[in-house]
Amino acid sequence: MRKSIKTTEAIFPMPVLMIATYNEDGTINVMNAAWGTMLERNQVILNLTETHKTVENIKMRKAFTISIADSSHVVEADYFGVVSGNNTPNKFENSGLTAVKSENVDAPIINEFPICLECEFIEYGNCGVIGKVINVTADEKVMDGENVDISLVNAIAFDPYTHGYYKVTERVGDAFKDGFQLKK
Repeated sequence: MRKSIKTTEAIFPMPVLMIATYNEDGTINVMNAAWGTMLERNQVILNLTETHKTVENIKMRKAFTISIADSSHVVEADYFGVVSGNNTPNKFENSGLTAVKSENVDAPIINEFPICLECEFIEYGNCGVIGKVINVTADEKVMDGENVDISLVNAIAFDPYTHGYYKVTERVGDAFKDGFQLKK
């Protein structure tokens, strides 16, 4: 028997994304956003309201980065979600993390997160921020030769049912291959 539950944001897993920008004074701002995904092959969409300092920065700088949060940095990732850049301008400094300027867009790359998408701002619409992915970088520690080994990334996902974070590590199948077992 099925039972109705009291949630509408019930898609799991939701990625835990760190959206990084520069403030008007050049300092770094980062926010935690679980409502983001690929829109097209080279475009992302982030469901963010205009009240976020991050959205203001994205519009001003025309750029942002998206890092995939990992299990080694759950505390920092959650901090970026519970503290607003509107009220705490030094929140990145408080995290103890480090960053370098992207060579491709006017936004910072957070060194400690294993994968980073460097994005140009396209537009802000009804669903939020749309950006074009210009470059993707990965820490060599999560690479297996030329490819990212997602089991080494230890990415975390947000659970909207209980507000927990879960580690995503185990490969359980092969996309675009396993389903052929049922093809007759």
